[in-house]
Amino acid sequence: MASTDVAFSGSIPEIYDRHLAELLFAPYAEDIAGRVATLRPQSVLETAAGTGLATLQIIEAVPDAQVLATDLNQAMLDIAARRISAPRVEFRAADAQSLPFANATFDVVACQFGMMFLPDRPAGYAEARRVLKPAGTFIFNVWNRLSDSPIAQVVHDAMAALFPDDPPSFFTRVPWGYFDTEELKEDVRRSGFSQVVIETVEKRSRAASPSTAAIGLCQGTPLRAEIEARGDLNAATEAAADALEKRFGSGPLDQPMSAHVVVASL
Repeated sequence: MASTDVAFSGSIPEIYDRHLAELLFAPYAEDIAGRVATLRPQSVLETAAGTGLATLQIIEAVPDAQVLATDLNQAMLDIAARRISAPRVEFRAADAQSLPFANATFDVVACQFGMMFLPDRPAGYAEARRVLKPAGTFIFNVWNRLSDSPIAQVVHDAMAALFPDDPPSFFTRVPWGYFDTEELKEDVRRSGFSQVVIETVEKRSRAASPSTAAIGLCQGTPLRAEIEARGDLNAATEAAADALEKRFGSGPLDQPMSAHVVVASL
């Protein structure tokens, strides 16, 4: 995995937060928070918290829990901290593969669309297991195959057409590259979880316009580094917007997307 695959810095965090919430993350944040709430935890660790979209949903769904939200990228957490101001929420930069917390500390570990980015996923699962209390639960989600999220698929294909000699592969290599449920279940079980349940959840992906979606996906994700290494970012974003408009029309976008939600217990 390239170092740029996990780099959310510069203008990326702000664009990510502004353009990708409804397009990708908000519907699944609500889903994750609802699952956490059913467990009635007193302590929740969130890894790969990003700009706090799931964090906000969790603290609203579980009003009595202490929540510690972590992310590898401090710039993402800075936005989360501006979004959420509550005494029972703490933000801290941390690597999900090497958590700076004692064993058996949390009732729940939650992670929204972060495990795909770990260079060593088994280490991330093992760390989640280590910091969970004996009756604890690990809840996370990963994207299903790219073809089940057509807005992202169109942008991926547009970049392949724009750079045919060296097509960007970030989408299929990282965020939409870990969709095999058997592989996923086996990886989690090998890390010491005795029960692993995977549910495929369909949601709607929405954006105000093709341009909004193109800006978010091309400029608010690590795909940006691949584009900039090959050509002009603005031209590529325009090409993505044109492809989305050709496929879905010029108005607001409302398309399906699909993810696997994993609930693992000790």
